[in-house]
Parts: sequence; C-alpha cells; structure tokens
Amino acid sequence: MKRYLVQIAPIVVLIGILATTSATAQVRTSTDSGQFRVITIATEPGATVWVDGVRFGKADSDGKLEVRTLSTGGHSLRVRADSFKERIVSITAAQKGAIRVALTKTTDSAELAFQEAERLSLIDREKAIDAYKKAIKLRPAYPDAFVALARVQSETGDLEEAERAIASARKLRPAFAEASAVLGRIYKDLGQEEKAIAAFDRAISEGKGFQPEALAGLGLLYKEKAEGFGGAGEFDAEQVNYAEAAKYLRRSVKQISGAPDAVVIYQLLGLVYERIQNYQEAIDIYEEFLRIFPDSSDATAIRSFIVQLKKQSTNDQ
Repeated sequence: MKRYLVQIAPIVVLIGILATTSATAQVRTSTDSGQFRVITIATEPGATVWVDGVRFGKADSDGKLEVRTLSTGGHSLRVRADSFKERIVSITAAQKGAIRVALTKTTDSAELAFQEAERLSLIDREKAIDAYKKAIKLRPAYPDAFVALARVQSETGDLEEAERAIASARKLRPAFAEASAVLGRIYKDLGQEEKAIAAFDRAISEGKGFQPEALAGLGLLYKEKAEGFGGAGEFDAEQVNYAEAAKYLRRSVKQISGAPDAVVIYQLLGLVYERIQNYQEAIDIYEEFLRIFPDSSDATAIRSFIVQLKKQSTNDQ
C-alpha cells in the first residue's frame, strides 16, 4: 500500500521545531496516552509556553493556555513573552489545574534583541541573523543566542557559519544537548552522516536520554538511508534502516508528551511501520494519534489509513 503523509513538514522544519534547551533539564517521564493530566498556564497574553523545552503553544488574549496532554511525573515549564524576562518553573508530579506564571518586565538590551531576533526568524531570516548577532554583541556569553543563530544560519544554507556558532555555544556551555542536536542537523545537511549520528548520540547523552530533537534527527536520517537502499534494490538494508528509524521516532514521539509538533512525528512513525509491513504497530500508532489529537485536521485521513491497514493485514494472513 503506497501513500504519503497527510501534512508532512520539510525535514529542516521538523527537526527545528523540536528544539530543547539544557536550561530546562530535569527528570522527565515518557508519554503514556492513558495517564495524561490537564494544566492551564495563566500568564501574559501571547506568551510562548514550553514544557521540558518542547513548545506547546501561545497563551490566548486572556493569558491562558490549556495543556491537555501533560504526562505523569515532574516537568519543567518555561514561559517567554515579548518585553518580559523569561521564567522557568517546576511542575510537580502531583500538580494539575491552574498554574500561574507571573512575568516581570525586562530592560536587558541583550534579551530584548534576542526576542526581536526570535520574532524576525519567522518572517526575515537575514534580519534575524543580524538581531541574534546584536544580542551576542551585547552579551558575549549568550550560548542560547549562539544556538538560535546557528539554526537560522543553517536554514539559509550558511552551514560553515552555523558550525562556528555552535562551537562558540559549546565553549560557553560544554555539555549543551541542544547545541549537539543542532550540530547533528548541520552535519546531516553537509552529508557527513557519521558525524551527524555521533552528534545526535552526544545530544541524547547530554540530555540524559531526553532529547526529542536528536531522536527525531536520527529517525529521519535512518529513514532517508532506508529510502536510498530501497531505491538501489538493497531491500535487506532498507528494512534494517527502517527499523532503526522506527526505534528513534518512537522514542521522540513519547518524549514530546502530546505537544502539537507530535502530529508530524506520529505520521512519520506510522508510515515507517507501514514500510516494514508492521501493520499492527502502524494501527496502534494511528489510534494513539487519534486519542491525543481527536480534533486534528488530519484525523479523517488517519481513520482512513487505519481502515486500509486492517484490510491489508487481513489480506496478508
């Protein structure tokens, strides 16, 4: 059964949207779709909210964002709003319901330049690069700005400059999981496969096992390897690499705890299971997707995939 994802983001976007930061590092638990709890973040209107470094969205005009898919265990909550100082707080294992995160205004010129760069990165990458460089000039010891700069530089194809920015970030923060994940992405774009794998592995190690961006990067790398082997008629190697892709994508999707960006990973993982004809795993993944994202615009198509897979599974018996 040959088909494609409903809405598949470009590879560079998919890896980038899963960015994590070591500043939020703490013990985390994997997603269990049967053990979610609901929290409501109350903060500044339009503030961006991350849980364990994974972006969950923006607060509405009342300053509220409901997260309905928070897994069990402790988590780190990060909130950032324009003109305010970023704040990181802990979510305890027992905490649920409303969580108030009060932010304070900032006059820190470096932080304000960084916020401007973040806004510009969505609309004008060249101007964003200039703004990140301004933030770094104002605060030379700004590892997060170096990593953000590297992301945008890699997106514009300036991979050598991006690699230099990562080197600067690592000098300031040697064990920096996000920097290693971005470096893996850079090496992947340069076609340096072994270096990419080593950088992604290092990111996972530095994140103490939690690094969904690096895990997604490895999953995509092995998926592409599998496609290459398949195109060359090396079908045994194709299956081996699809199995590796599934392993890493599954770990990534479990770690992002039902965040919106999981939509793409679920579809990728289901497709990989289909490619290795593991139809029951594909069905299970798609059904889990529907439990977590019942209102997704892709839900109708996913239900259709499940019907097709069940027929295929029956025919193969």
